[in-house]
Amino acid sequence: MHGDVVTEMPTWEGFLRPILTALEDGEPHLARELGDTAADIAGLTAEHRLETLNSGLTRYRDRAGWAMSALARAGAVDRPKRGTYVINKTGRMLLEAFPHGFTEKHLLQQTPGYPIAGGAHGGAGPTPPVAGPGDPLNPREQIAAGVDRLHASVATDLLQRLRSVDPTFFETTVLALLVAMGYGGADEDRARRIGGSGDGGVDGVIDQDPLGLGRIYVQAKRYASDNVVGRPQIQGFVGALHGQQASQGVFITTSSFTKEATEYARQVNASVVLIDGARLANLMIRYGVGVQVENTYTVVGVDEDFFEKA
Repeated sequence: MHGDVVTEMPTWEGFLRPILTALEDGEPHLARELGDTAADIAGLTAEHRLETLNSGLTRYRDRAGWAMSALARAGAVDRPKRGTYVINKTGRMLLEAFPHGFTEKHLLQQTPGYPIAGGAHGGAGPTPPVAGPGDPLNPREQIAAGVDRLHASVATDLLQRLRSVDPTFFETTVLALLVAMGYGGADEDRARRIGGSGDGGVDGVIDQDPLGLGRIYVQAKRYASDNVVGRPQIQGFVGALHGQQASQGVFITTSSFTKEATEYARQVNASVVLIDGARLANLMIRYGVGVQVENTYTVVGVDEDFFEKA
């Protein structure tokens, strides 16, 4: 599962009590071990444990990590050494006071030392809203979700523009994307557009090596969203591959494929990859084709090595 999938997994606040419960034996526990034990206590399924953020981090570990940090800031756990947690008196008080779980708001109410962004209690900094019960996203996930929404808007715009450009420009764009993805190596000259009359049913070719012994043939169809690519068109492309004595091809469209087209592509002897409009736009964003970076944000964390000898 990917970062844009949020299921009924406990929120990051839902890991607060399981973390303390896992520490109830009074022994120090490593963060990774603690996250797994808390996941067991919270009843996470195998599917939950496979969910990842777009950054590649495992979602449940990220949420458990935020819970550990919040408990440490609240003074409910101690960190005797790097990456190790142990419960203390405040943590046991929270376990006793909230047998059914608690939230960050409870930490603010029950632990006077719990810091607020912009300063501790009584400081001059602004007080941010506190996440309420059931709020599924921690700050890192909120950033990722915001980026996803922005990229979804850009993807829609990209497809609209691609459907309105000249066919030659679209075919050139598709080849530029495949080169950006690493096909043909670093030499852009290995990607050639051959579309037009007498193209033999292919729009472009990429040489995988300097001698052209390994070639990938490309078909690019600039279609409206309701002009779905069916099995006959994929059969025609496969026939064109056979005519070129080729075994590798990529069929790219700004629309989508029928189920029959997808199944046929899986069954043929030639290796045929189908890329629909949604995937095309996402690949362009991922590999920086037709887009530019507008803003870059830096997220910092405490440097544990810096304080190792404190």
